[in-house]
Amino acid sequence: MATGNPIEILVRQNAWANEQMFDACAALSDEQFHREFEMGVGSLHHTLTHIIGAMQGWGDLLAQREQRSRLEYDRRSLDELRALHQEVSDDFIKSALEHSPAEQVSGERGGRSYTFTRAGVITHVATHGIHHRAQALNMLRQIGVEKLPPSSVVEWILMVDDQ
Repeated sequence: MATGNPIEILVRQNAWANEQMFDACAALSDEQFHREFEMGVGSLHHTLTHIIGAMQGWGDLLAQREQRSRLEYDRRSLDELRALHQEVSDDFIKSALEHSPAEQVSGERGGRSYTFTRAGVITHVATHGIHHRAQALNMLRQIGVEKLPPSSVVEWILMVDDQ
C-alpha cells in the first residue's frame, strides 16, 4: 500500500514517474531521443537531464553540501541517464525524509542567498518534475508513441497498491 506521508508520496512518485519516462524512451532511436522541439529545454534527452539536474541541485541544498557541477552540459546515453537518476533520486529521497519538512535550509544561487523550508524544496522538485514530464509526454506524442507512460500520483498509487 502507498504511504500516507505526503512528503514520501511526493519524492517516491517523482522518482517512479521519471523511471516511466526512461522506459518509454528505451524504444526510441538516438535521433528521436535527441530530436529538438520548441518547448521546454528542447529534447527528451535535455528534459530528462534537466529533471535529474534539478533533483541533484536541490538535493545538495537539502543535504547542506556544496553544489555539484550542473548536469545539463553533457550528452549522455539513456542508460547513463537512468543510472545517474537512480543515484541522484536515492540521495534526494534520503535527504528529503531524514529531517523535519518544516526545517529550514539555506543556500546561494547566482550570488544571492535564499532560505526555504525543506517542504518547499521537496514540493518544488516534485512539481518541477511534473511540469517537465508533461512536456516530455507531448514530445513522445509528437514522435508518434501511442502508449504513453503513466505519470500521475493516482497511477502510482494504483500501481503500488497492485504489487
